[in-house]
Formats: sequence, C-alpha cells, structure tokens
Amino acid sequence: MSDKYDVIVIGGGTAGLTAAGFAARLGVKVALISKGPLGGDCTWTGCVPSKALLKVAKVAHTMRTAPEYGISANGNSPHIDMGRVRDYIRKAIADVYQHETPDHLVNQGIEIINGAARFLDAHTIQVGEQMLQAKKFIITTGAKPFIPNIPGLQDVPYLTYLELFDNDQLPEHLIVMGAGPIGVEIAQAYRRLGSQVTLIDVGILPNEEPEVAEVMGKVFTREGIQFVEGLVTSCFLGKSHARQEGKDIVININEHECRGDMLLVAVGRVGVVEGIDLDKAGVAYSAKGIRVDKYLRTNVKHIYTAGDCIEDNHQFTHVAGWQAFQAVRNALLPLNDKGFNNVVPWVTFTDPEVAHVGLTETQAREKFGAKTQVTLWKLDRVDRAVAENDRDGFIKVIHKKNGKVLGATIVAERAGEVINEYAIAIQRGFKLYDLANVIHAYPSYSMSTMRLSAEVATDIVMDGFVGTVLRTLAGGKSRQASQNPELKPSN
Repeated sequence: MSDKYDVIVIGGGTAGLTAAGFAARLGVKVALISKGPLGGDCTWTGCVPSKALLKVAKVAHTMRTAPEYGISANGNSPHIDMGRVRDYIRKAIADVYQHETPDHLVNQGIEIINGAARFLDAHTIQVGEQMLQAKKFIITTGAKPFIPNIPGLQDVPYLTYLELFDNDQLPEHLIVMGAGPIGVEIAQAYRRLGSQVTLIDVGILPNEEPEVAEVMGKVFTREGIQFVEGLVTSCFLGKSHARQEGKDIVININEHECRGDMLLVAVGRVGVVEGIDLDKAGVAYSAKGIRVDKYLRTNVKHIYTAGDCIEDNHQFTHVAGWQAFQAVRNALLPLNDKGFNNVVPWVTFTDPEVAHVGLTETQAREKFGAKTQVTLWKLDRVDRAVAENDRDGFIKVIHKKNGKVLGATIVAERAGEVINEYAIAIQRGFKLYDLANVIHAYPSYSMSTMRLSAEVATDIVMDGFVGTVLRTLAGGKSRQASQNPELKPSN
C-alpha cells in the first residue's frame, strides 16, 4: 500500500522549499522529501555561513586598518577566537532556519518526510519503509563538491565547503585549491582572520571579465594572499599531486610546492544524481546532472527538475528558487514557461564585491560585432567610494551604439546591490537613457549608474544629427571631443 500525492518534491534545499511551497499554494497534495536538514547547502554550508564568516573577517580587517582613518586603540592586531566565530556563524544559520523548520512548512500544507528517496518506477518512490506515489515529481537534489582526481589527495586531510564552517581552529597556513567564488571568498576571509593563505588556480575568478583578475589580484597581493597559477584537474595528473609530511599538507602544482596545515578543495560542484535510482524511473542524466528540456521537464514527461542538479546549469540559489517556481508551474498549470533565463546576475562577496549580469565584452563582440561598445569607469568617479576609501574596482557596461544595455560587470563595495539595476535593464530591453532619466539618491553607489548612463546617453545624442540641431538652436559651436577619454565608449 502506498501513499498518493499530486506532487512529490525530492530535495529540501532552496529549490525544494520553493517548489513545495508553490505547489501547496495551488491547493494540491504535496510531499517534500529531504534526507538532510531543510534549507540545504545555502542555509547550512553555503550562502548563509559564508557571508557570516566574511562579516567576521571584515570586522577584523577594519580593526587592523583603523589607523588609516585616524582611529587608534591599544594594539591593532585583533585576537581571533575561532570557537566564538563558529558560534556566530551557527547563530546566523539558526536565525535563517527558523523560517524553514518542518513546523513552519507543515502550517503551509506541506507534508515533510525525512529520509533518502529512491525511485522504484516512474510513479513510485521509497523512503525508508514508506512507498509513495505521485502524478508529478520535482527533483531538486542540489549539488555536491567536485573532488579532482589528484594523486595522493584522498590520503591527506582536506575540507570542502560542507565541513569548513564547523571549523573552530585558525590554521597557520591555509591552502585553497580553486579560485572561483567559494575559493576566493574563503581565502580572503581566513587571511583577514590571520592565517597565511595560498590560492591555486589558472586565474583569479577565471570566468569573469579579465579586468576582475587584475583588480582582485592587486587586492589579494596587498592583503598578503599568495596566488599560485596552475591547473588542478585530472587532465594534469602528471603535474600535480598531494602528500602529507608530518603536520604539513603538501600540494605540488607544476613546479611549485605549497605547504600548509589546512587544505580547502573548492574547484567546483556537480549535480547530485546518484542514490535516487533515476534509471528505474527512466530519467536521463550524466555525471554532471539531470538532462531537461527548456521547460525543465526530463525525458519522462511527468518528472521535472530544478536547481543545481540540472546538467550544465547555473548553480546559484536565486536561479534554483526561480526554476523551482517555473517547474511547478509547468507541471501543474496549462501551457509552459521557459525554465532558463539569459539574464542571471551573480555576485562574489569578496571585498570589494564582484558582480556580473548579461554578456561579457567578448560574448557581445562575437554576437553583435561593431555594434558593441564598452564604457569603463574607475571608482574614483563614484563619490561614495571616494568618501569611504573603497577605490579598488570599476564599472564596466557593455551596450550597443544606441545605448541598449547588454551586460555589466562591477567590482565595488556595493556591487551586489548595484548590479540588479542592470539586470532589470537587460531583462526589459532598456537603454542607458532610461537609466539616466531616473533620479537616483546621492551619494549612493547606485548613483554611478545614473551618471555613467547620462554621460553615454548624452554622447549618443550629441554625436548625431539631433545633437547638431540642438547646438544650432542653442547657438553653440561644433562639439569638441570628450576631455576625458576614459568616459568615452569604445568600439
């Protein structure tokens, strides 16, 4: 005998919570299966604890740099109590989790079932001793750390983001394998807490615009983070290996030897597909994740997927939540909405933050060729950044000659907040003139959007026939070239 549901959601992370919540609001009978604590990686081992750690690290950094602002105390080196740091992180997690508890979800009409689910056939799963059936399934099993096949790595103690936030000891020297978002955030945090840090990868944030690595490289060098260039993936087995010598963990990358007493492996994540017997349901998948169509439906028409477990998907919490809503909508309601969106903003929460949305310069030039223009501002043009001495960074906007926004990358103190305005612009097809025409509060970081947009929009108008007419009506002379070529869009 099995229990029957309209929808069963497998996985209790961000995507699962969103999917189950929306299904419940539609009035259907829904069960949420979770083998771990509700909230998933984001709440317990990802977004929430990492941002709490970064806050602690920034407080320590502020104490050390206080004399630069005319403030002094009895000693400038803060004492770091990692036990209390861990307590602060756990409190942040608990405060977020209070809105994701089983009682909270049950009150929404969601049945919570704890345990690991596995398919028996396309309509039936087993959780422990329970047999459950559903008309529709939403798979939201998330992702897990990717561990490179480096000789000797399995024989040395290493951490991933799954274990890192339970750490209560400050290492003397932390080795971070991987300079993507997780790697650089943790590298900077531990360096600011007082550890020596070595960061290993082919580049710093290698998937971002090249100007990002230039700025962040200078910041990391100034703060004392050592960067070692080299690949750590399995295709370079002959040039990398790991071993332990006494208390030291030793990583050899190409000709460089790195020694430390703690190792973080942060070279990427892969979708969780094993352990749920997808084969018995007939669902197609690969080692990277579950295969879906543009509507988030698998090859089995009543089984949908959302979030990090999708093959070659953006692995962001905000994308997972958005896709979960779309998956339930497509599974239960008439017609279909696409489950993928080209306008996906993301942020790496280093100091300064690194944010991006839309096309990079290279992508735009490949797609639009000579119609592509780039406007680049340094942060000394942003009054708030100057006032707060946060001048490391830039604003780079990719746009067409008519001002239509195609993409943006921002490296700045509040980049994660400012980037959302550009996301809206791209999504809605706005031009820079539209952004310039909205009054922004001064002196905010987002004021830079208005000023940059106004500069470019004015150039577009004044360089054309309309500009000639306006100058004639105003009794002005022919327009001179811009006095500051840095503000001038480039082809």
